[in-house]
Amino acid sequence: MESTICCGRVVLSPNQAFHQAPGDKYPLHKQCISRRTYMAIPIAGLGKGGGVLDKPVIEKTTPGRESEFDLRKSRKISPPFRVMLHNDNYNKREYVVQVLMKVIPGMTLDNAVNIMQEAHYNGLSMVIVCGQSDAEEHCTQLRGNGLLSTIEPASGGC
Repeated sequence: MESTICCGRVVLSPNQAFHQAPGDKYPLHKQCISRRTYMAIPIAGLGKGGGVLDKPVIEKTTPGRESEFDLRKSRKISPPFRVMLHNDNYNKREYVVQVLMKVIPGMTLDNAVNIMQEAHYNGLSMVIVCGQSDAEEHCTQLRGNGLLSTIEPASGGC
């Protein structure tokens, strides 16, 4: 079955619009009774019964977000950065753990305690490795909560 587009209208029955010739070599290209040329759009195989159009595959993206391919591409282009936490003698250990859990997404209590302990005993600890814009944002938030923090390029990747 095929449908015919005619001046913005869809002809529902091809038998109403086409002269059927037995043994026609080009069944998809016919002429109307009025001898105007129309474009026939195949909907399903030729024969009886209606056809079902296949639903087009459309990649869905949320507003303000790129497609998955573009995200993978941008991850490869942007180099990773480390967010570093420095020891200070002003903030209590419990406060440092609370700030880490509040600022860093997905930070667990155990990881926050380990990062705080490493910064306390060694003077410096790596908090997270991420893209430059995220690293700058995390560093700014840590500083905004009174912690000493810096970022540096991560050598050797993630």
